[in-house]
Amino acid sequence: MKFRQRPQPDLDVNITPLIDIVFLLLIFFMVSTTFKQDFEVSIDLPKASSDERLVDKTLNIAIDPKGTYFVNNEKLESADVAGLKKALQKIAGGNRKLAVIIRADGQTPHQAVIRAMDAARQLGFSRLTFATQQDTE
Repeated sequence: MKFRQRPQPDLDVNITPLIDIVFLLLIFFMVSTTFKQDFEVSIDLPKASSDERLVDKTLNIAIDPKGTYFVNNEKLESADVAGLKKALQKIAGGNRKLAVIIRADGQTPHQAVIRAMDAARQLGFSRLTFATQQDTE
């Protein structure tokens, strides 16, 4: 007695969903990529204690070892809270959702950093962070 073999159906793998996922991942990684920003003020930043990075439109306050302020690379003539607030208002306009990044040299007096924090807080900026260097060990 001869048994008939059933014809085997062609088994095709549908790769369309795989391609969709790969393109979504590609777009996600392209959008979430960070770019290094160079600043003209030469300061020695303290070492980072975490790997968290901030990516957004920001206001950068750089403070050199002498306590001189630079807001988005523009040197401020006055080193008081009023002058710093005026410069922050000029750059931010009415947008208080911008992140404020304080880039203080490791030798900067603490009072200069506190003054920058006070100026940002008095203007209503709630996203305040400090720039640090990654430890290269």
